[in-house]
Amino acid sequence: MAGLLQALVGASEKAAHIARLCRREEPLFQLLVAEKTGTDKNRRFLQDFKTLADVLIQEVIKHDLGKEFPELQGHIHGEESNELGVSVTGETVMVRVCATPGDTAALLLSVLEPEVAAAELLAAAVHRDVALGDTELAGVALSIPPQDLAIWIDPIDSTNEYIRGREDVPPQDGIAPGGLCSALVLIGAYDRRTGCPVLGVINEPFFRRDPLTHRWQGRYHWGVAYGDTHLSSLSPPPPCPTPCVVLSRAEGSAVRGALGPLCGHRLRFAAGAGYKMLCVILGLADAYVLSEGSTFAWDACAPHAILRALGGGMVALAGALRARRVGDTGSPPELVYNRPAEGAEGAERWANRGGLVAYVHPQHLEAVLAAL
Repeated sequence: MAGLLQALVGASEKAAHIARLCRREEPLFQLLVAEKTGTDKNRRFLQDFKTLADVLIQEVIKHDLGKEFPELQGHIHGEESNELGVSVTGETVMVRVCATPGDTAALLLSVLEPEVAAAELLAAAVHRDVALGDTELAGVALSIPPQDLAIWIDPIDSTNEYIRGREDVPPQDGIAPGGLCSALVLIGAYDRRTGCPVLGVINEPFFRRDPLTHRWQGRYHWGVAYGDTHLSSLSPPPPCPTPCVVLSRAEGSAVRGALGPLCGHRLRFAAGAGYKMLCVILGLADAYVLSEGSTFAWDACAPHAILRALGGGMVALAGALRARRVGDTGSPPELVYNRPAEGAEGAERWANRGGLVAYVHPQHLEAVLAAL
């Protein structure tokens, strides 16, 4: 398991490098931000380059983890399909990592033609080796068979903020309402049998700019919650007597009205489900509340594992409120990641129906549920 934890972190670092590369290197940046119409759009794939970036990062993670841990092959899932029907010949292209950088560049060029430089830059990033100089991570000793686990990947959470690339969004009490900083790489492992999240990595590719080179620097966080083992790169944040709650700007007025008095009107708003969960993990907020089923397994699995490692969790909101109404005083139901929703199709099979509450300290969870 320690080897798998390092592999997840390494995969997140490679993914973060590709995400930064797409914004830094001119041939890729022009593809990322371009808005073309008509025949030019169809021929050169410019408007949908963001889709290729997402899919490529996902397939790199799947390839690297599956190669190192064959037991995981067939059990690594992601937000995106790797099928793109947009080659210059009109044929379907299956995005994948090939045997050599040249082969990968050729496959990417079938989509990006005639952008040779862009295809070669991406292929080189896909095949680069990642070295982790993290002594704390290297010292983690765990024991769990990889064949008991499965993986959820969100290659670039908050893709719209990633594409828009805003860097000048001022934070409020440390929480950025939007911007490039909310674009994250999320990789979570869960128990195949129980669906319980046991390991999570969150990578922030755009954490800050280097003061000398002005290039973006990232950072990552990890957590393990398996049996009696609870380990994390972070320490639990101290509880606040008056909790701060972070919400989506699309959250309804009923939820805002119920939580406002609880928080002393310290409601905060941010983009990206993963980023709002990270705000709770870092102690910038005490809870993240979402009343709609607009997040998915790939959004929540990695943050949920880290929250569990810190003593918290992620509760299924509708189920928790139903339990309270009938006087059930047991632990509220947590999200699980191995059960597709019955009767749903496509991505909706993995929606977190009924909303969620992410928290670290149980007293904040109880206060939120009572208010709602």
